[in-house]
Amino acid sequence: MSLITTNIKDDIFSIQLHGRIDSSNAAPLEEEILEALNGCKNPSVVIDADDLEYISSAGLRVILRVRKLRPELKIINASSAIYEIFEMTGFTEMIPVSKGYRKLSVDGCEVIGQGANGKVYRLDKDTIVKVYYKADALPDIHRERELARKAFILGIPTAIPYDVAKVGDSYGSVFELLNAKSFSKLIAANPQDLDKYVGLFVDLLKKIHSTEVNPEDMPDQRAVVIGWVNFLKDYLDSEKWEKLHKLVEAVPIDHHMIHGDYHTKNVMMQNGEVLLIDMDTLCQGNPVFEFASIYNAFVGFYDFDHDATVAFQGLDYDTTISVWKKMLPLYFGTSDPDALKAVENKAAILGYARLMRRLIRRNGFDTEEGKKLIAHYKNQIETRLDSVDTLMF
Repeated sequence: MSLITTNIKDDIFSIQLHGRIDSSNAAPLEEEILEALNGCKNPSVVIDADDLEYISSAGLRVILRVRKLRPELKIINASSAIYEIFEMTGFTEMIPVSKGYRKLSVDGCEVIGQGANGKVYRLDKDTIVKVYYKADALPDIHRERELARKAFILGIPTAIPYDVAKVGDSYGSVFELLNAKSFSKLIAANPQDLDKYVGLFVDLLKKIHSTEVNPEDMPDQRAVVIGWVNFLKDYLDSEKWEKLHKLVEAVPIDHHMIHGDYHTKNVMMQNGEVLLIDMDTLCQGNPVFEFASIYNAFVGFYDFDHDATVAFQGLDYDTTISVWKKMLPLYFGTSDPDALKAVENKAAILGYARLMRRLIRRNGFDTEEGKKLIAHYKNQIETRLDSVDTLMF
């Protein structure tokens, strides 16, 4: 069995070591590596230690001799145990060595949240991991960690990931959330306490929206929404589209924080403290953009399939509607039905604009069900626009 595997990617020649390397196989290992390097003209060579279980001094000496031939040599994906060997022997001072990511499995783990970019699993009572859909998710993971850090500094109670792990073909952010439960689980288990949890849910939302951010630190949601509307130009009645476009353009630039995916699975309770998770959608903008997302999470997504609320929110349809209806008067400080209906119309217009764009981009016109949904979203937007002269609350 070969002790190495080689491949070339992005002009980097990679030598992956396998199993245990010691005095019994160091010599054949060296022969395999030298043969692989013979005639190799790639400017960069790395030794990939992802599958390396152990390496003795004999194996280390092989690497040193290879380095004499290729001074640019680097070692990547070293496990904690392998990295410790390199560090103890002084290798990390002679050769660049980077740690690999620990491997996790989420098979059989409870899904406690799901969004546009990934799923959140509970690994055990202490730990959760957000697994990204994209295989090349590392930039997104580092971006989310930085957004979470900035929010935490600004006083938003959130969990900051402490580790990155390899999960299947993708990557995940690992968080410590000891015995934390989502508001969805708490509401489902304690329906008599719905008002209490909606109150806490709104309190955190107000805190988020009252937090001013550095304009350079977070994306501008206004620009994103303008993009949604521009996309729909050829799909809406021209007069309706023109009105919608002017309404969105009239929303002033706002440097206050919004979460972007605020719902009861992304709000957790840990030891009596309310925490916000799933921070990759964190941005800045007017609260109307937040309420468009919230409307979809509790109402808009389920117009044709009320049962879908259980899969997405972990709550039945009547409960999700109740959360939406109860949070509006608490947030806006009024029980006036006309005022609350106006808020709902403004949120729904933008929410349905997002859903319509999303479905069209996912080839919704290719199926009868998709066409029916697109027509429904179009009707909701255009009908509600008749009663709206501003998107401001």
